[in-house]
Amino acid sequence: MPVFEDIALLRVNYLRGPSIWTYREVLEVWLDLGRLEDFPSNKIEGFAGRLKAWLPGLIEHHCGVGERGGFLMRLDEGTWCGHILEHIIIELLNLAGMPTAFGQTRSTSQTGVYRMVFRARDEQVARTALREGHRLIMAAINDRPFDVPAAVAAIREVIDERYLGPSTTAIVDAAFERRIPAFRLNDGNLVQLGYGAAQKRIWTTETANTSAIAEGIANDKDMTKTLIQICGVPVPEWQIAASAQQAWEAAQDIGLPVVVKPSDASRNRGVFVNLQTQEEVEAAWHAAEPHGYEVMVERMVPGNEHRLLVVGGRVVAAARSESLKVTGDGVLTVQQLVQAQLNSDPRRRSAGAAVGEGDEGPEAATAQWVDVQQPDVLRELKAQELTPHSVPARGKLVLIQRSSTVVVDCTDEVHPETAEAAALAARVVGLDIAGVDVMAQDIARPLGEQGGAVIEVNAGPGLLMHLKPAVGSPQPVGQAIVEYLFPTPPLQDGADLSGRIPIIGIAGRHGTTGIARLVGWLLHLSGRHVGVACRQGIFLDKRLIDRRASDHWEAGNRLLMNQQIEVAVIENSPRSILAEGLSYDRCHIGAVTDMAGHEELADYDIQDKQQMTRVLRTQVDVVLASGVAVLNADDEQVAALAPLCDGALVFYASDAAARQRWLQQQQEQQAQQAHDAPQGDEPAPEAPQARWVLPGESAIELHGEAGCERIEDWPALCQHAATLGLQQTQLLAAVAMAWTMGIAPELIGAGIRTFDPRLPGPQAARTPALH
Repeated sequence: MPVFEDIALLRVNYLRGPSIWTYREVLEVWLDLGRLEDFPSNKIEGFAGRLKAWLPGLIEHHCGVGERGGFLMRLDEGTWCGHILEHIIIELLNLAGMPTAFGQTRSTSQTGVYRMVFRARDEQVARTALREGHRLIMAAINDRPFDVPAAVAAIREVIDERYLGPSTTAIVDAAFERRIPAFRLNDGNLVQLGYGAAQKRIWTTETANTSAIAEGIANDKDMTKTLIQICGVPVPEWQIAASAQQAWEAAQDIGLPVVVKPSDASRNRGVFVNLQTQEEVEAAWHAAEPHGYEVMVERMVPGNEHRLLVVGGRVVAAARSESLKVTGDGVLTVQQLVQAQLNSDPRRRSAGAAVGEGDEGPEAATAQWVDVQQPDVLRELKAQELTPHSVPARGKLVLIQRSSTVVVDCTDEVHPETAEAAALAARVVGLDIAGVDVMAQDIARPLGEQGGAVIEVNAGPGLLMHLKPAVGSPQPVGQAIVEYLFPTPPLQDGADLSGRIPIIGIAGRHGTTGIARLVGWLLHLSGRHVGVACRQGIFLDKRLIDRRASDHWEAGNRLLMNQQIEVAVIENSPRSILAEGLSYDRCHIGAVTDMAGHEELADYDIQDKQQMTRVLRTQVDVVLASGVAVLNADDEQVAALAPLCDGALVFYASDAAARQRWLQQQQEQQAQQAHDAPQGDEPAPEAPQARWVLPGESAIELHGEAGCERIEDWPALCQHAATLGLQQTQLLAAVAMAWTMGIAPELIGAGIRTFDPRLPGPQAARTPALH
């Protein structure tokens, strides 16, 4: 059997937005198979068998066959190693807990060189999966041993480092369901939902509406109780104790049993419950004191602890932390009963923070291992005159913990009065999203009649207990938070535009910079805060903030992060689309000006003008259903993109003949469709009527549904534009976009007359031309 050299990775490129491949992020890899070009999978001895043994999950890959086992059929028949590597990487990602299904491999004009892509939400995860997949395929080809679990563990380690926490993920996933764009702003859980002025930011479950004052109040349990008690929310009696002696005195005043905890307790650190003796109270004070700046002694409220999640003034979920008990059998010790009846539950884990507070990894369990040597467990046993080594009688119930990490969903059980008390507590503290902790024997009854109380109000509550309760149904808490941040508006032409600002994407090789600048100026005159990213730099309204060439992903992304921007105009060169993808997922206006520039893209295997269609169509593919594609009808290849648009169409052309050609083509297509349709079928719907921007003898004519509008003094406008280096087609394109944005013809004309794209200072001479 021959030994093959490694498949060469010629180029690895992460596309961070819509591209020629798909709407989502992908890693694009250029591969050189070398000698393996002559050895498809069925010609490498034992190769297919090794892959099937190492990755049995490959049977679930449908591939192009479209059925279970489809990829394995291709593997046995003979397929090339670039395609196989794609499926190996996808399967490794699935095994590592980041499911993906999208991948493609395409040949290039160079023999043995392929472009392979696969979807991954994070670049570092994608690169790690590529590395491990590359190692695996070469081991399988050359019949070398390979440790698949170790490869999966390496990918999972990066996922754990890069993964959003479960609370943040729930919100981001809910936003995705609403098609609200979301992207990460740091390596943690700071996420932007939406674009520009329409955006909202979240940090786990804190939002831009969560005030620092409210969070400070919530962190001070003494102040929280004082405020919500004044407003009528039932709370347990409490006192602040400055010493262990004061803690015992407070416990005697309040009445035993009591709870001792820091007044700024977090995640149950330093919290001791069911204290009944002076020794226990004083020991608890000493243990709690290092965890906060004050120590609180509080009446022990009977019942179970409940977490009520309040979002936007209403309770959207509730979970109960049930007490842990074991039942004696007259044979086993308490410690053995705990092991047999509690720790045998596979949902338990050996260590970690309390479930529900903060964010954990993607595979967080729902309950913790019970350690009978913990002080709180020993106290409960002592109160029952037991130790871990005692043997309870048959049928005797033994309380192990009053509050545990076994979470039971009880959303539908919460009494309306209790829900109102929780919502009131959150409002009084000032939190828009709060976790309200309630002690109650029965959450279905009012607190007052059972001696229940609100014991804490927490900012930034974790959602995991509501997403993965041990018992009961998960609650759609992510959707509730997204709905609070973005109340569902009436749909616009069937589209939910929550979190979106108008984005105008302009793609082409020639003249796009001048078009972007002029469109930005016209929108600025209409009274909107406008951001422009183009080859001359980044502009906010009239101000140039960055002189670097900015027709690339980073510049557009910077605009969309800016909370001041109400409209974004973004120039996209063919090279930037190939190298990085678009900086937005969808746009209101997508314009294509020309199909030129293939000569400059040989390094992306673009060999002729016809291949530019695949590149530039990306701009049209992302137009919203409620949006518009603006196309240059003088270029038939550009005009041919029209059927790819989900939205409406606006054409511009240098003369009226283009419109006549288009109308004739539509009539011929409809006639052909009617001719080809079987008899009795419903007639095909008429093609959408396009709007047109055309020059007349003395005016620009705007042909729309309501008739024809005009922008007067067309020759004078052209003459003024020529002095600025702008061509007629650039004016027509800019007019088409401004008109589509609802700017009045008179204002468009005035804007062209007053437009001055020259940059200030000595850099002006070196800036890219507007044409």
